[in-house]
Amino acid sequence: MQQGKAQLDQHQRDVLGKKGENIAARWLAARGHTLLARNVRYPVGEIDIITSDPQGNTVFVEVKTRSTTAFGSVESITRAKMHRLRKAAALWLKENPCQSIRFDALIIQMGRHQDLKVDYYQGVE
Repeated sequence: MQQGKAQLDQHQRDVLGKKGENIAARWLAARGHTLLARNVRYPVGEIDIITSDPQGNTVFVEVKTRSTTAFGSVESITRAKMHRLRKAAALWLKENPCQSIRFDALIIQMGRHQDLKVDYYQGVE
């Protein structure tokens, strides 16, 4: 561990990530999204959340939960991560065809006092 910086161990990161995905699912539902699936895993990648938005688009949502701003926000979603997400989405779409799709990112910043900041980016490339 670096001196002066608290880093989360894998278990803490998993707990934080799960909490963030739960918050994200509720946040999206409150804005009219219908949850279609969560934590869809394929050998090529994982999809955090899949919804249908109020306009009927199928939305593949990458969720990032942060306890600090030290690791970035939406820029922490790399091209490689988006490539894996798209490959996983293609597999899901083979079983669940739809007309219109979109890839979004939802970034949750959790403060020390459980205060939340949510940033939602539609059409992430």
